[in-house]
Amino acid sequence: MSVNAELRAFFESRQKQLPAEVREVMQRATRDLAASGRAERALAVGAKAPSFTLPSATGRSVTLAELLADGPVVLTFYRGAWCPYCNIALRSLQQHHDAVAARGARLVAVTPQVPDESLTQAEKNGLAFEVLSDLGCETAARYGLAFDLPEDLAAAYTRAGIDLERSNAGHPRTLPMPATYVVDRAGTVRWAFVDADYTARAEPADILAALDALN
Repeated sequence: MSVNAELRAFFESRQKQLPAEVREVMQRATRDLAASGRAERALAVGAKAPSFTLPSATGRSVTLAELLADGPVVLTFYRGAWCPYCNIALRSLQQHHDAVAARGARLVAVTPQVPDESLTQAEKNGLAFEVLSDLGCETAARYGLAFDLPEDLAAAYTRAGIDLERSNAGHPRTLPMPATYVVDRAGTVRWAFVDADYTARAEPADILAALDALN
């Protein structure tokens, strides 16, 4: 099953469990973000990937330049451990981690969570790749991915027990759109996936095909 088929099945099951008013808030927020054109204005193929220095889940500083010194980089942005769609996508990427590494590339995930949250997630999901903390979505903003949740959706998350104020270190409404980039050793984006819909993710098969195209 493709990751998006798995995500769609989860979405349909989840919708039946949510109150109608919450479903409407979530659907309206997704429609409005898509209509804003942010996804179309995000960093695209052919652009130079903005540099960054971010802490890993263990607190080590990681730079894009350091990662690219070893080969191409697969850079994926996700919302956080509280997001079940993100967890499904990360597990799928983990299943393809060896295939990414076999192509000489590094897989790295970026989230607005604090390092402690990322470490818990990495341990829980058995992730073999780096998870970096982008507090305040400053790096995501440079990639054109950051946006603020509308107040009604942020309130719905809070009522559901999702404490973004704590996990995102005082930046409760700023999140990245789902995105994955394949960056070559020269730092140029060679493949990109960006979607305003939080239930959609890059297919690992497409990522591997993009890596194959670099050779």
